[in-house]
Amino acid sequence: MNRTESVTEALLQVEDLKVTFAVRGRELRAVDGVSYCVYPGQTLAVVGESGSGKTVSCRAVMGLLPASAEVTGSARFQGIQLIGLTDDQLRGHRGAGVAMVFQDPSRSLNPTMRVGSQIAEAVRAHRRIGKAQARDQAVELLRLVRMPLPERRCTEYPHQLSGGMRQRVMIAIALASRPKLLIADEATTALDVTTQAQIMELLLELQAELGMALMFISHDLGLAASYADEVIVMYAGRIVEQAPALRLFSRVRMPYTQALFEAIPRLERPAHSPLPVIGGRPPDLSALPAGCSFAPRCRHAADDCRAAEPPLAEHEPGHRWACWHPVGQGGSGGPGGIRGGGEPSREWGMGPPGKRGAA
Repeated sequence: MNRTESVTEALLQVEDLKVTFAVRGRELRAVDGVSYCVYPGQTLAVVGESGSGKTVSCRAVMGLLPASAEVTGSARFQGIQLIGLTDDQLRGHRGAGVAMVFQDPSRSLNPTMRVGSQIAEAVRAHRRIGKAQARDQAVELLRLVRMPLPERRCTEYPHQLSGGMRQRVMIAIALASRPKLLIADEATTALDVTTQAQIMELLLELQAELGMALMFISHDLGLAASYADEVIVMYAGRIVEQAPALRLFSRVRMPYTQALFEAIPRLERPAHSPLPVIGGRPPDLSALPAGCSFAPRCRHAADDCRAAEPPLAEHEPGHRWACWHPVGQGGSGGPGGIRGGGEPSREWGMGPPGKRGAA
């Protein structure tokens, strides 16, 4: 589905979202003016380096930030404003409306409780049913996430399961009340490549089966190229590029996105050769430089980049970027990205392409 069309009403609409923390007497702007929409059935990928604001922005929408965080802006889920709601009010939207799968299941699951009890607890948090019914539903949820021998797994503890199985348990808990939007926060980071592909394929199968939208946070551009309809690239708390996946990976405009591409390992490189890296390091969010925050690390930076911050604007249909001197103005064929037929480069080591947005 082409998400540039306005015929479908947005499920989640985020506008000018800002998140600020007070750190040692200084103001740290972790998220700065982020705006985007998630539509029913859409798969949206949010990518960027660690510290770019991906997770904080999603936790702000979920109301899962500490009390010390100052959150402003707007986040409307099915027309209901989430920013400013109390924790009790937000509980009515978590689970049935928006659910989240976290990065490390070994830290999210209670090691002293059996798996089935933890899933049943999530079921009873949203439905008034007895313990026996909740346990039956826990087994069904494990079956839904393709867990082998679900009845047996319900009696086991998290440490008895593999990493992929523990992540399936986390997905089962998130699906306990059939959410309309599932946010997967680095849900495959700690898994091997094969299990990672299995989890992503599972999420897409569940998305189609349950009719939910999927938003996944990742630093892995390969995942975004293979599975996303739309891609958001974040840097220093801001969106620096956004487009449908096919367009983004064939017509890269932001130098930061290009640098992320170039850092991806490629099979044709000599064995044991050093991996390309992005020079420098992410900026201090409490003391951002003047102008473009990526300018100190950008080989295309000029004087105007250091003088004024480029606005995020739609320069091509459905394609937004924030750069005074965009790269790749010569048409299709991004740096190591989507090739002529629209398929991702196999030297990235990516899995089979999923459903992608229109170019």
